[in-house]
Amino acid sequence: MLIRTIEKFLRTHDMPPTRFGRLAAHDPRFVLDLRMGREPRAETVKRTEHFMNTYQDSTHAS
Repeated sequence: MLIRTIEKFLRTHDMPPTRFGRLAAHDPRFVLDLRMGREPRAETVKRTEHFMNTYQDSTHAS
């Protein structure tokens, strides 16, 4: 399930859900809506997974 993967990502990167939503889906309510049962379209799932797979935390960059 996408929401489980996102929740793990949020914990790993200590990222607020609204920031994740803005960066991954251009929607600050994205994670909150998923938690309430929203089913994203396939394209949104692909874009979100791509964001998580390619995300590099700038605070840890050297």
